[in-house]
Amino acid sequence: MRLNNKRLMADSTQNGNALRRTRTLYTQLTDSYDKLLKNSDRAMADKSADYNKVAKDLARREAELGELDTNLRRSKADIDKLNADLKVREAKLAELTQALADKDKAVNDLRASVSNALRGFQGTDLQVKMKDGKVYVSLSEQLLFKSGSTKVDPKGQEALKQLATVLKTQPDVNVVVEGHTDNVPFSRPTAAMQDNWDLSVLRATEIARLITAGGVEAQRITASGRSQFIPVAANDSPGNKALNRRTEIILTPKLNELLKILDSNSTTATPGK
Repeated sequence: MRLNNKRLMADSTQNGNALRRTRTLYTQLTDSYDKLLKNSDRAMADKSADYNKVAKDLARREAELGELDTNLRRSKADIDKLNADLKVREAKLAELTQALADKDKAVNDLRASVSNALRGFQGTDLQVKMKDGKVYVSLSEQLLFKSGSTKVDPKGQEALKQLATVLKTQPDVNVVVEGHTDNVPFSRPTAAMQDNWDLSVLRATEIARLITAGGVEAQRITASGRSQFIPVAANDSPGNKALNRRTEIILTPKLNELLKILDSNSTTATPGK
């Protein structure tokens, strides 16, 4: 019994020591848990703050992305509209370029036709040339008129007849007849003709009548007198004065199609300016 009592006391001492160690360990564990719990709460709070910051930043970036997407769509729509306008303008430009090419070809063909028809008259008394997109037929006074006269000589009438034959086949050509003189004052004034103005105008109208008589529609012809004020040479010698005493027949292809295109372009460009 003593031995058992002694063993029991020894066991009790060991158990007491073990209990104390356990309580000490429990206390340490409890303290560690409390510290971990505090650290965890603090970490959670920090993480929550970080999360909120990230969430706000994400929301801001999403808003910016949405705005950028809206701007991109708007820009794309603008680009599509500009591309469509560009295609329309390119088509108009191609149409205008073709119309100008057709007009140039018409003028060149007209010049060739007139030159061929008047080949027998060309020289110093008759010249055919192109200027500013028009065909100029320049006829000297010597070919057409006697000095101071408004009646066309037979040789001049034949040249005008040949010209009228060509113009009859060119219904889209307008005809302007311009009379020109030198600067020598008109020497034989009459009630119907006072000066070089009258002389240049009456000569132009006489030529217009002959072209009309040759079969060219009267509504295509304009007669005008320029007197001495559009010289081609200085009036300082008999030869130069002879050059200035001339009649110019200006042939201009009608530009209806070209004007339609230009008017269309102007109408198209007005809304957008």
